Amino acid sequence: MDENGSRQWSTPIGLITCGWVLAGSAAAWWLLAESPVDRLFIGVLVLALAATSAHGSICRPRLRADLDGVTVRGLRGLRHWSWPAVSIRVRHDRRFGRTVQALELDADPELVVLTRLDLGADPQEVADELRALRR
Repeated sequence: MDENGSRQWSTPIGLITCGWVLAGSAAAWWLLAESPVDRLFIGVLVLALAATSAHGSICRPRLRADLDGVTVRGLRGLRHWSWPAVSIRVRHDRRFGRTVQALELDADPELVVLTRLDLGADPQEVADELRALRR
């Protein structure tokens, strides 16, 4: 938390950097591919890695909270809600034999769902910090 009481969360920079390195490596692989089928599949891989890495780069920080409310950054820009307009929940789902948590910010009519990957932190811990800021 900084001096004005705000806190922010985003995808870890190391993960985004890794995505860009993989996208660059896949692009080099695409240049070396000889078969049209290989070029097609590698091209799709390059696009997927680049799109995911670009999203992580553009949407930093993904979530910011201060004494006024919460702000979420997405591809369409910033969305801000004051504390009375948003409810905070942590959803627990079972996927592939393990429990996955997601932070839900319900600002009627919008529902924002952020995972550990989006936040770079445990969603339950983020929810606890948000509830502490809300008071």
